[in-house]
Amino acid sequence: MSEFVYRNKEELLYSQRVAQLSKALWRVIEKDWQCWIKPYDLNINEHHILTITYYMKGASVSDVAKYGSMHVSTAFNFSKKLEERGYLTFSKRDDDKRNTYIEITPAGKALIDEANRHYFDTPHAILEGSLKIKELYGRFPEFLEVTAIVRNIYGNEFIEMLEQSFQNLSHTLDTIDDVKHSELMKEA
Repeated sequence: MSEFVYRNKEELLYSQRVAQLSKALWRVIEKDWQCWIKPYDLNINEHHILTITYYMKGASVSDVAKYGSMHVSTAFNFSKKLEERGYLTFSKRDDDKRNTYIEITPAGKALIDEANRHYFDTPHAILEGSLKIKELYGRFPEFLEVTAIVRNIYGNEFIEMLEQSFQNLSHTLDTIDDVKHSELMKEA
């Protein structure tokens, strides 16, 4: 009997620890994210949808919902608002009439690129809170265990898509940096 009680206690404490720490992190992340995108008249869902469509290149509404960790109706409704503002387009594919696909427009890409260029114009408590770890260990936390948990819940495809989107973001930032460097060289 005591083993059963202990196991349940351990599981309850673990679940509560994950919930409380996640909630605390999300609160800071949400505040940082809202502050960063406020000048672009976007909310978090809209920005997230734009970045997903930017880096996935031809995502379905279902893909956006899945990788954005949101309900399909949320993904669709916010995508429609972004379409009205000229940042996204909707389409059907000849080989797949059941799904609706979303493409980011040049205006949407320009908006995301602009936001990325100005990322450091606003404070980021989550980044500041991580810099001491980077100073101490020479790298940011990798969240290997958290990634493993998410992989166990959502599957390999979810993690692979996230990793691919981070690679695409890195490539985009390198391109922006190359353009900025070329512009500085022209001015010199």
